[in-house]
Amino acid sequence: MDWTLFIDIVGTIIGLIYLWLEYRASIWLWLFGVIMPIVNAWLYFHKGLYADFGMESYYVLAAIYGYLVWRSKGKKASHESDSSQGIRHASWATLSGILGAIAIFWGIIYWFLSSFTDSTVPVLDSFTTAVSIVAMWALAHKYVEQWLLWFAVDLVCTGLYIYKGIPFHGALYGFYTIMAIIGYRKWNQMVQASQEGRSA
Repeated sequence: MDWTLFIDIVGTIIGLIYLWLEYRASIWLWLFGVIMPIVNAWLYFHKGLYADFGMESYYVLAAIYGYLVWRSKGKKASHESDSSQGIRHASWATLSGILGAIAIFWGIIYWFLSSFTDSTVPVLDSFTTAVSIVAMWALAHKYVEQWLLWFAVDLVCTGLYIYKGIPFHGALYGFYTIMAIIGYRKWNQMVQASQEGRSA
C-alpha cells in the first residue's frame, strides 16, 4: 500500500474540515488544528519538505494557543451570531510588524534549510513557513488580514506540493487559495455587520 498517497488523502480531508470551520470562525477549528499537523508531519518529512515538517510542531502549539485565546474572550463559534465577535482589521502598525516578522523568519529559515538540509526548494519552503508562522498568530487574534497571508501561502503551496509529488495536497491548497478570497470577503462582512449592530 502506498502510505504516502493514503496520508495525502487523509490530510486533505482533515484540511477541508479545518477550512470550513475557519470560514465560519468556529472555535472547533482549533481541534482540527491539532490533528491536521500530526498527520501532515509524516507526509512532509517523507517528501523532503523539512521546513513544513518543522512547522507542524508549531501548528500544534499555535492551535492550543488559538483555542485558549478564543475561549478566554468568550467566543462561542457554534452560533453564527456569536462567531463574528472579536473579528477586526489589523492596524497599520500591526501590518508593518507582520511584514517585518515575515521577512525575519523567511531569512532565518532559508539560511537553515540552505545550510543544514538537502532541501531542493529552500526559497519557497522557507517562504510558506515564514508566512504561516505569522498567519497562525493573526488567525488566533481574529485579524481579517490573516486570509491574505493564507492566500499567499496557499498559492505557493499549490505548485510546490504538486512539484513534490503530493497531488491531493496540491489540489487542497488550490482550493484553499480560492477559499482565502471568499473567507476574506466573509470576515469583512462579519466585521461590518458587527459594527452596524453596535451602532444601531
